[in-house]
Amino acid sequence: MIDQMHVCDVALIHDATIEPAGGLTVLTGETGTGKTALLSSIKLLVGERADVSAVREGADGLCVEGRFFVRGGDPDGCVVRRRVSADGRGRVEIDGHMASVRELASGVGSTVDLCGQHEHQRLLAVQTHVEMLDAWAGESVAAPLAAYQEALAAAKDAAAELERIRELGRATGEKLEEAAFALRRIDEVDPQEGELQELEDALPRAEHGEALVEAASGAHALLAGDEGACDTIGGAVRALQDASRYDARLGGFAQSLESALIDVEDVASELRSYADEVEFDPESLEAMHARMSQLQGLLRAFGPRMEDVLARRQEAREVVEAAGDGGEAERRARGEVQRAEALLARCADALDEARAKAAPELARRVSEQMGRLQMGSAELVVTQERLPRAEWGRRGPSHVEFLYRPGAGLTARPLRRIASGGEVSRVMLACKVVLGEADGCDTLVFDEVDAGVGGATAVALAGVLADLARSHQVIVVTHLAQVAVMAQRHYLVSKSAGDVPQTSIAQIEGEDRVAEVARMLSGDASELSLAHAREMLAAARG
Repeated sequence: MIDQMHVCDVALIHDATIEPAGGLTVLTGETGTGKTALLSSIKLLVGERADVSAVREGADGLCVEGRFFVRGGDPDGCVVRRRVSADGRGRVEIDGHMASVRELASGVGSTVDLCGQHEHQRLLAVQTHVEMLDAWAGESVAAPLAAYQEALAAAKDAAAELERIRELGRATGEKLEEAAFALRRIDEVDPQEGELQELEDALPRAEHGEALVEAASGAHALLAGDEGACDTIGGAVRALQDASRYDARLGGFAQSLESALIDVEDVASELRSYADEVEFDPESLEAMHARMSQLQGLLRAFGPRMEDVLARRQEAREVVEAAGDGGEAERRARGEVQRAEALLARCADALDEARAKAAPELARRVSEQMGRLQMGSAELVVTQERLPRAEWGRRGPSHVEFLYRPGAGLTARPLRRIASGGEVSRVMLACKVVLGEADGCDTLVFDEVDAGVGGATAVALAGVLADLARSHQVIVVTHLAQVAVMAQRHYLVSKSAGDVPQTSIAQIEGEDRVAEVARMLSGDASELSLAHAREMLAAARG
């Protein structure tokens, strides 16, 4: 959620700060005071495209900063800063580090949903409908969806393997001869996995065996021979131990040398064993050189790495075998495809069935909320239509879409084709209330959700927004007093008079809030309006 937001030089706003409540926050004010500029600032914070025209006239650029707290994120929050200069250049910073607009939009931006009447709303994007249904259904759909996706991947792999084998079977005579030659050449050498590395490690020791034995034996003699290091250190230990009777510090030195002596004796023993193990065999060395020459020949022909040689061997073997197996490999691959497709079909049926069980209940609950919003007998309909197999994707085998039926007996049609802007806003609001925390958004920002709304519908809208604020942070730009009185935090947006008008944003409480609610009710601050405003605020609190 948005913990704090600081806006500089956006449209008519020179400098303003707001701290939205965790529940419902409202922004009110006369038309034209600059509420849209504040919404533009939120859009910048969540990764929408910057428009240089938003820079305040006369300013070098705009800057919007915000601190977000995201579920499962850093407990200290995440700080986002977005700058746009007057010449159009922009910069994004997340926690002090430069970032891209895409990173911003996919990160904290994904936790904020801008629900303006004229925005590209998620509700109108048909591809999001299945996600909304799945989020609401929870585990009842999550498990069959995971099984379906696993089966879809397996079917894709099986189909790819079948096509690969068919391609091998279509090898021309020239390609077959080339594969047979490569297989014969590699099999004659018969390289083993890891053999080249082992040979590269062993050759230097075999080539310099005499020098290695001489070095190890000489070092052993210096350490463990007569009057070697071991004898010398041992003598020092004994001398210090004798003298420690007169000064205990010398006993500590003796212990340190004694420990070092143990290490030296261990090294001397290992050097002796090493010298005994090293063998210098000219015939073995010659054989190793010959084997290295063979392997290097394969690397030149089929490399540059031994992994490439082994892969070429396998590929050549498959081409040769495919030409001589009478189509057996292809028959096996076709059988795997059939089995994978049969399993996929069963998983698709199970997924469709789970969604079919959840869809009517989701539609019923959303329709109930639509009724609360004074939408009469209008209802949401969730449809599911099986797609051709070639169109199956990771989200499922069927097309899921939310339709809008404006009244009983009327045809349900896509929201984008039949619902007005105000109707879409209220349907979206109803969906948000039902989806609750399952929709993945922490913050919902509503602009013009109350367009054309009044009377009983206004009261209902206020109640629904208050319900939604129990599971989300909700920020609303509103002209309805019924909505304003429900807010936990109320900001007044006003514009100064003069040659250079300027927008200011201030949190209002007490009598200032009473006066603003009275203005929203009747356009004045008469005693009757003020009394009505106090009554509404008291009722909202109680």
